[in-house]
Amino acid sequence: MKTDLLKKHIIDFIKYLNKEEEISKEQSAERLESIKYYKSWTKEKIFKMSAEDVYEYISKLWAMLIWGNKHYVVNKLIEEQGLEIFKKRLADFVWGKESVEVRWDKFRKNVKGVGPAMMSEILCKTHPNDFMIWNRRAYNALNLLGVSNLPVHNYQMNGKKYAELSNVVKTISSEMNKLGFKDPTLLAADYMLWHEFYADNLTEVFKTEVVKEDISGKKAKNTGKPETEDEAEFIHNDVRDAIKNIGIWLGFKADIEKKVADGSVVDAVWEASIGNMGRVMYVFEVQTKGSTDSLIVNLLKAKNNPAVQAIVAVSDAKQLEKIRKHSATIQGLGDKLKFWDYREVWKVHASLEYASEAINQLKLVPDNF
Repeated sequence: MKTDLLKKHIIDFIKYLNKEEEISKEQSAERLESIKYYKSWTKEKIFKMSAEDVYEYISKLWAMLIWGNKHYVVNKLIEEQGLEIFKKRLADFVWGKESVEVRWDKFRKNVKGVGPAMMSEILCKTHPNDFMIWNRRAYNALNLLGVSNLPVHNYQMNGKKYAELSNVVKTISSEMNKLGFKDPTLLAADYMLWHEFYADNLTEVFKTEVVKEDISGKKAKNTGKPETEDEAEFIHNDVRDAIKNIGIWLGFKADIEKKVADGSVVDAVWEASIGNMGRVMYVFEVQTKGSTDSLIVNLLKAKNNPAVQAIVAVSDAKQLEKIRKHSATIQGLGDKLKFWDYREVWKVHASLEYASEAINQLKLVPDNF
């Protein structure tokens, strides 16, 4: 870490707060209120949550600023897991006795619709002396401070990496205390990082991506690719969920793992109604492993639904070329089949995420609208 650069920014942040006393008081009160609220949700209390309690608990997170209709997002979260199952997994994640590495990976694997930003914020605001907040801005700050091997994508943020980066932010918090900042929490460190290293340079974020990277789950030499089937599944699910989110931001009704025809359950669907004329659907299949034949068969079955206007194969460049060549020989498929590189999916998602968050912070529409 660039210690001198860190010290400079900590000193600048302290000077800023000393000058802006009202802002300093507001930020301090805001942190205390957030910590008090999330700490109040004990394991026993989480088990007694109603659906509306879950909404309040989730909707208060900064990570939810990207969503205009928070009720829709939380309702989908409950629907996909089931209320009782979600409460149990949340309680185990927040208050479980296992290491954070184990709890993190279990929650990531078993709960759909909650990514690292939301997970880390819950942990930080419940256990503010132990855990950091991870999001795009944390990436920008730590990257500028010279912290190496930062996760670019959600699938790269596993429990081990989260624990490692929480320790990095503990070092930052300790340095803040040495220089006179009184709040010892990692939440306070997040405020400093956000203020001093604010940036949203998507080009810089994605410039770290390895050009030859694929999403097969096989580790290529010097690419830092996942070695296990579980990691390959995380990539698949992250891409699938990103496609769903993009659809919602574009105004579609979007779902994952949806049956669109007999024998065809696809990874993601965008759906829209057109007046009284019916509906149109766009279906997406993410290919990280398995045979091209099974992908083609599933897409052919999806094509049998007359509402389906386009079917999109999503993978890395190498696999997309194989799918393109294979599908060219199949009558009736080529006119509806489109191809989308998963790296472009992530870039579009990051751009729309930033735009949605910026617009929603204007509060043009009430939360309960």
